[in-house]
Amino acid sequence: MKKLFGTDGIRSVAGQHPLDTPTVHAIGLALAHSLARITPSPRILLGMDTRESSAWIAATLTAGIISAGVGAAVESAGVITTPAVAFLARAHGFAAGVVISASHNPWQDNGIKLFGPDGFKLPDATELAIEDEIFHQLATSKAIPELSTPPPVNDADRAEYVQFLLAAVPGLSLDNRRIVIDCANGAASPVAPQLFAGLGGEVIITHASPNGRNINQDCGALYPAIVAAEVVAQKASIGITFDGDADRALFADEHGNVVNGDAVLLLAARDLQTRGLLQNPTIVATTMSNMGLEAALKRSGIAMLRAPVGDKYVLEQMLATGAALGGEQSGHIIFSGRSTTGDGLLTALLVLDIIHRSGKSLAELLADLKVFPQVIVNVKVREKKPLESIPAVAAAILAAEQALADSGRVVIRYSGTEALARVMIEAESEPLMRLHADTIANAIRTELGI
Repeated sequence: MKKLFGTDGIRSVAGQHPLDTPTVHAIGLALAHSLARITPSPRILLGMDTRESSAWIAATLTAGIISAGVGAAVESAGVITTPAVAFLARAHGFAAGVVISASHNPWQDNGIKLFGPDGFKLPDATELAIEDEIFHQLATSKAIPELSTPPPVNDADRAEYVQFLLAAVPGLSLDNRRIVIDCANGAASPVAPQLFAGLGGEVIITHASPNGRNINQDCGALYPAIVAAEVVAQKASIGITFDGDADRALFADEHGNVVNGDAVLLLAARDLQTRGLLQNPTIVATTMSNMGLEAALKRSGIAMLRAPVGDKYVLEQMLATGAALGGEQSGHIIFSGRSTTGDGLLTALLVLDIIHRSGKSLAELLADLKVFPQVIVNVKVREKKPLESIPAVAAAILAAEQALADSGRVVIRYSGTEALARVMIEAESEPLMRLHADTIANAIRTELGI
């Protein structure tokens, strides 16, 4: 079982294990050694989000890579989105792409995500092998790591990524619509203004002034109600909001209603089906996706498979089944053949293109989507002990499952990126939903809470 890598790389409070200086240096060493076994003198592309810790983590990681003594070279794309690094790594034959980001987490956190030369996130087995060497390096090395300066930033990388995105939607027009874009003071901040300029509409960019500590702070995909309110205030047609590394996007319709990833999956699935581009026809969602999405897809003759939470697991099931579309309620959407990971900016353009071609508003396109009442309660935990091994928690979960039966769903899991237990209850009866969610959350809080 992996100890450092979660569902989306290595993530923690910056400066604390495993993102302390010795461990980050060891990660660089282990990565370089791992790549050199396959590619002599491997080239590694490095990108980051806007957190104040990203620069020193980049310097420490670079020092570890160079000191491995395998002829590895590091090139920097600077502040750029996670999917941009995946795209550039694949397009230019890098041995790996590395992103320093903690995505939607607060500014105090950071993380390290790894992509292979094919642009896909590394398989669990590869991450486990890198972990083994990291622990070996920490156990055997007594030297204090020396920092190095991150390599010069190649500004052409960002421009190339923007051109790639625009080429994915030839003929896209905003049709003189006014749209609001929330960049979460994150990696989309330098990219979105360049991307959306010249598309024939009025673009209002918000939260695009990062200061190292305001990433995801009361903005972005964690707070979609913010962009929704701005859409109403500005009398705009649509709102788009990204998370810190812009690998996901959420939306708001012209009435100020939040449109999540489930709704985007429905919108995109129907569009692909209409154009004969939806294989099987099947899409991949996750255990967190609403039963209302499943019902709406079924009415359109589209099947829905459920993968574990995490876009890498969605992608694994897409590749295994040949599905052309997959994603998460949180806004990670993957379009097979267009991207190798969730890409918020690409999703935004494709949704705008569907609206443009349909001549309808976002609200009109989703008018028949009726979601089941759903609540997610996050409980901070001190350890991630198997929940089924805790009698009080297991009893509360069983009681909820029996009470809801065919009229709801119970999904209890630990976050793969934070010290949280997530309690998700979905039911036709909202009072019953909230009762069982609170009962299970309180049981976890009593047994494992901080």
